[in-house]
Amino acid sequence: MKLGSETGSLINHIASRAASPRPEVGMPATILLWTDRCPATVIWVSASGKTIKVQEDAYRRTDARGYYTEEQDYEYSPDPAGRVETVRLTKRGWRVKGGGSGVMLGHRERYEDPSF
Repeated sequence: MKLGSETGSLINHIASRAASPRPEVGMPATILLWTDRCPATVIWVSASGKTIKVQEDAYRRTDARGYYTEEQDYEYSPDPAGRVETVRLTKRGWRVKGGGSGVMLGHRERYEDPSF
């Protein structure tokens, strides 16, 4: 993801370019948005391993720190009705097809930017 035009978050920019493990069904994933992050799970992997499908997970905030804080704790669970995204491996990392969002494999995280 290009910092400033595809993401407004340095953390999301770095995460989008980090080395990823080989995708496997059931692996945790994080969809990297402008400044937010959305938890997901890998639900399908192509034979080549260069195209995957991820499904957004359900989440529930477990801390009592309030909305306007950087520190946020969540609990995650599978969501059979969650949105499914097709993701492809590009020379700039894993990218949502048609959407431009990056995807980080091997880690599941929800983050809501409190400054918006």
